[in-house]
This record gives sequence, C-alpha cells and structure tokens, in this order.
Amino acid sequence: MKRSIEATHIGVTASALLELMKPVTWFPPMWAFMCGVVSAGTSVEGRWSFVALGAILTGPLVCATSQIVNDWFDRGVDAINEPYRPIPSGRVPGDWGLYFAVLWSAVSLAVASTLGNIVFVATIIGLVLAWAYSAPPVRLKTNGWWGNSAVALCYEGLPWITGASVMAGALPNWPGLVVPLLYSFGAHGIMTLNDFKSIEGDKRFGIASLPVQHGAERAGLIACVMMAIPQIVVIGLLFDWNRPIHAALIAVSLAVQLYLMTRLVKSPRELAPWYNATGVSLYVSGMLIAAFALRSINGAML
Repeated sequence: MKRSIEATHIGVTASALLELMKPVTWFPPMWAFMCGVVSAGTSVEGRWSFVALGAILTGPLVCATSQIVNDWFDRGVDAINEPYRPIPSGRVPGDWGLYFAVLWSAVSLAVASTLGNIVFVATIIGLVLAWAYSAPPVRLKTNGWWGNSAVALCYEGLPWITGASVMAGALPNWPGLVVPLLYSFGAHGIMTLNDFKSIEGDKRFGIASLPVQHGAERAGLIACVMMAIPQIVVIGLLFDWNRPIHAALIAVSLAVQLYLMTRLVKSPRELAPWYNATGVSLYVSGMLIAAFALRSINGAML
C-alpha cells in the first residue's frame, strides 16, 4: 500500500511539472522558428534533424524554462489570481519549481551547444531574458512595456532570426531582419492580452502591466494598435519588394483582425481569450505568409 501511495505521488508530481511547463505556450516560438526556416530560402533536405531539434529547443526547452521561472517567482501573485496552479496549490512542493527551472535551463544550453554557435548564443539571450523577466532584482515584468517587449522578442523575433540564420549559414539580409522584428513589435500587443486575467494580483504585488497602468479599455486599445501597425508596415514593405500577392493576403487577414478588434476594445478583459483564439490566429498566419514572401525574395537572390 505504501509503495502504491508513493507511486501515485510521483505520478501526480510529474503531471504537475508538465502543467508547470505550460505546453500551450510552446506554439508561438516554435511557429516563429519554423517561419525562420521557411524564410531562409534554402532546402531542408538532409537537415530535418536540425529543424526538429530546433523546434524542441524553442518550445519544450527554452519556452518551458521561461514558464517555470515565471511561475516560481510569481507564486505569490498566482496564489491570488490562479491558486490552482502547480506551485501555489502545493502540487509542486517546496523548492522543486526553482530546482526544475535551473535544471531545464542547463538542459536547454546542452541541447543548444549541439546546434552551433548561432543557436547557442541565441539560447543564452533567450534564457537571460527569461530569467530577467521574472527574477529580481531585474524583474522586467514589473513594467508592462519592458516585460512584454522581452517576451515578444523571445517568442517571435529571436527564434525566427535564429532559424533563418542557421539555415542560410549567416544572419538574414535586411528584409529577413526587419520582418521578424516587426512581428515581435506586434507580439507586444498579444502579450498584453494575457495580462487582463491578472489585474487584481498584479495591483497587489506592484506589477505595472498595461491594464494596471492604463485601465482595461485603454490597454485593450493600445494592444490593438500595437498589433495592427507592424502588419501595416509589413504589407507596405511587401508591395515595395514586389510581392503583391503575399501583401494582399496579409491585408485581408488584417482587415478581419480589425473587425474583430472593434469587438475586443469594448470589453477586453472578458474577450481577450476569445481574441487569442481568433485574431491572434490570423496574426500568426500572416507571419507564415510573410515568411514565404521572404523565401521567394531570398530564392531570387541565390
């Protein structure tokens, strides 16, 4: 009986650790990495193992590490906002959360070291920002402008540029840099959408997210503007680079997003999850369209 109880406890702990890593958050950096691979304009033949390992690194390793670090240093806030989370609920007991964050950081670096210097340096940058976002004394998340910028860069620009750089064997050209950076700028707005659920706890613990700083409705409007402007710039650039079909497709996507935003801004706190499932899906679809546009540009340059 004792062995059965111990086995059950280990199983529950393993499940809680997986929940701590928040698999649902792995998609954005993995998607951005794949956009980078697509945008490079080079063949993936014979490099599928790199692509697979790179996707694992960006999602289940580096992104998961950032989630563990965040949950550990936010355990007080989560006790108010999300008491069912693994750490405040006691399902990840003691200092296990901190130990696991350190371990997963080390595993991420070990895997990155097998993929070359570019990936290794990018991984270091991503992990430094992940810890700086949540851990004192830096704790970038205490200001929504700085914190969301760090997360947006790690989720979109950094993995995109990394994937493109390794596939091409060098840093991307100017179009290959400006497009992922623009989408990173827009992702700042997406990060703001995730802050509406935590307003009470953020206020109590001095976290100045945009909803705390500006109120829910104004923060919703700011998020929409920040998501829309970079896409408008991308559309203009693609027209200028003689990629009218790609530009038109993104324009259609943006038009639908703008329609959805008119509903979001009326009640952002309640509708943020809905917009994440609808408008954000269109946003990331536009990223892939832009990646194929860059691929055709890079292919023409070869």
